[in-house]
Amino acid sequence: MEPSILHADLDAFYASVEQMLNPSLRGRPVLVGGGVVVAASYEARAYGISAPMPARDARKLCPHAVVVDGHFEKYLELSEQVMEILEDATPVVEQISVDEAFLDVSGTRHLLGDPLEIARLLRSRVRDELGLPLSIGVASTKFLAKIASARAKPDGLVVVESGRELDFLHPLPVRALWGVGKVTGSRLNRLGITTIGELAQVKPRMLEPVLGNAASGALGALSWNRDPRPVQGGRRAGSVGSQQALGRGLTDPGEMAVVVLGLADRIGRRLRAKGKSGSTLSARVRYPGPRVVSRSHTLPSATASTSALANLGIELVRRALEVADGEPVTLIGLSVSKLVTDDHVQLELAVDEGDVLRNGSEVDLKRRSLDESIDAVREAFGREALARGTSGRGTSDAFRRLAERS
Repeated sequence: MEPSILHADLDAFYASVEQMLNPSLRGRPVLVGGGVVVAASYEARAYGISAPMPARDARKLCPHAVVVDGHFEKYLELSEQVMEILEDATPVVEQISVDEAFLDVSGTRHLLGDPLEIARLLRSRVRDELGLPLSIGVASTKFLAKIASARAKPDGLVVVESGRELDFLHPLPVRALWGVGKVTGSRLNRLGITTIGELAQVKPRMLEPVLGNAASGALGALSWNRDPRPVQGGRRAGSVGSQQALGRGLTDPGEMAVVVLGLADRIGRRLRAKGKSGSTLSARVRYPGPRVVSRSHTLPSATASTSALANLGIELVRRALEVADGEPVTLIGLSVSKLVTDDHVQLELAVDEGDVLRNGSEVDLKRRSLDESIDAVREAFGREALARGTSGRGTSDAFRRLAERS
């Protein structure tokens, strides 16, 4: 089987972005996060720092490390741009996290060359256009491509040639296998199994008492590079969402409404940039414990209006608060699903003032016009040039702990 599957992985993504945004940080140990290290640059990792680790412990290992709060909105924006570059090479892209994706280039090699040439092109584009390092592994299976990209780091490229898969795989430590963490690795090491090749020589049923039936069978198959899973293209189009952690928590519904408006602003802007709209909005509220309460609602027609998403989002959060019993809310998340292409709007007859939740009503059209104007100003002058009401800089900066999914 020819190696036509690529695993692309941005190197120390958050820290690399910080070094790109601030060139004075290049070559220096950088820690992203306040109380807990969310990401560490390779210079910091050389001191034994890894995520998640208390920042206090990390500073003991590397007292001269630079700690930054992070630009989470920028991470998401750059992730989106990287995925667009990958999709220029093939429509079969499966994004599995904010900083990594699988690609199947078997259908585009006649246009762009062999997988090695495509991988080189992608790495060059991401470096030249975005200033970020990208490691890529190329192999015949998803499993092996991911292992290859890990061996390519930092900022490298590894191709596992056809017919040489086991020569590459079997000398590697058993911890390189998916599903083998510290505990499983220690159990295998105690049995004298230290490499993937040694694991391959053991019949799975012999490991069942130690690993269980499912794990022993799965690891046995992977040790022989048996991974039939195809790259699932189109995964990114399923929903658009954003969530915001709130530190020790909020109890004031007014403050939560500000957070919801900020989330709706981000989601609406991203939907409009994609030419998409969605009809189902889901809200997720997390309490200490952690306990999570979710509420969702499906509109009669799809929308990308910030106002509509904010109004409905505030109502969904209010419903989730009915079971709060006074507990603080530590995270709020919104996501829009059932996405469609935003080609046209069915207009309503102006028999009343309309409702922002009714797609095509008079008030909805006015809010759409406002959205377009705000988007145009931000496109021309930057994200911070214009803010919506109480979602402006002063308020939103109080809730910086942001983590998003796309």
